[in-house]
Parts: sequence; structure tokens; C-alpha cells
Amino acid sequence: MIAIVERVHSAAVSVGGVCVGRCGYGLMIALGIDRDDTEADARTLIDKILKLRIFRDGDGKLNLSVRDVGGEILVISNFTLLANCYRGTRPDYSRAAPKEISEPLYTYFTDEVNARGVHAEHGQFGARMTVDMQMDGPVIIPLDSHNLPRK
Repeated sequence: MIAIVERVHSAAVSVGGVCVGRCGYGLMIALGIDRDDTEADARTLIDKILKLRIFRDGDGKLNLSVRDVGGEILVISNFTLLANCYRGTRPDYSRAAPKEISEPLYTYFTDEVNARGVHAEHGQFGARMTVDMQMDGPVIIPLDSHNLPRK
């Protein structure tokens, strides 16, 4: 499971001009789900994301987590994060999980963040979405659950 974590002042996602999810100050997360991913991959990413010290403290140092600042999270599904561009000029998305695997994991991811006490909303799975955000920094952190320690 791949996450692109972006620190934002605010973010919103719309489908057909209708807002379906938003967050205030916090994180916008683009989430790509691999064919082999499980709930353990989601928990591994969530553990890391909720503890990342990427918000400024009173001294201006990146010392605080999204939890520490009372931040919110917007999660957007994004199969293109699994693109393999090694050969040719057309990305290969064969690593991306099919809907039967990815949609439940996407929902689980957002539900688990909420269960851990951080308000999270999400986009509409499989829809063509428009994302509006005001980045803060910019601070952009790529994470891969397969490259993180497991508990």
C-alpha cells in the first residue's frame, strides 16, 4: 500500500461538482492499494502517518504530529500510484488491486483513522474526482507499507 501524505491548510474532493469529502488543517493522503495488500498494510501505514512529526511546533521545528495539532485527514483513492513505468511510455497498472480488494481496504483505512480519534473523510471510490487543496509547506511524504517495520 502506497500513501502520498501532503500537509495541507485545507482540502476538498468533489464528484460532478458536489463536495463528497473535506478536511481542514491536516493531511491529504493519496492512497494506492496493491493486489497483495491487507488490513495489516493499512494499519502499518496508519501507525506511521499518525505519528509523523511534520507539523511545526512553537519554535518552528517539524516536531508535531497530525494528532498533536488536532488536524484532520482527507483520503483519496489513487490506483495510479501503482504505475510501473519501467518499459515504454504507457504506465502498467497491473499491480493495482481490483475493486473487490481495494474498495474495502480504502474504506477500512478511513474508518481505522477515525477509530483512532483523528477525523477523516474520503473521496468516492472509482469516481473521477476533482481535488482542491491548499498545500502547507509544501510537505509531501511518500510511504510504502512494504518498506516500513511491522508490529
